[in-house]
Amino acid sequence: MDEFCLCSPSVAMRTLYRTRYNIPGSILGDFISAACCPMCALCQLKRDIKRRKELGIFW
Repeated sequence: MDEFCLCSPSVAMRTLYRTRYNIPGSILGDFISAACCPMCALCQLKRDIKRRKELGIFW
């Protein structure tokens, strides 16, 4: 990923997911999302995974 991880599994998961699917953003944005509203960040990730599964592009 070529980015320094800020010691949170949810930050690492968001960063990996964002990198895999070429979603714009940064590790700092991932950290802020996970730190300020972790439940919102998880819901966002869940919605995106569900949408990608429905479109058949989740791998």
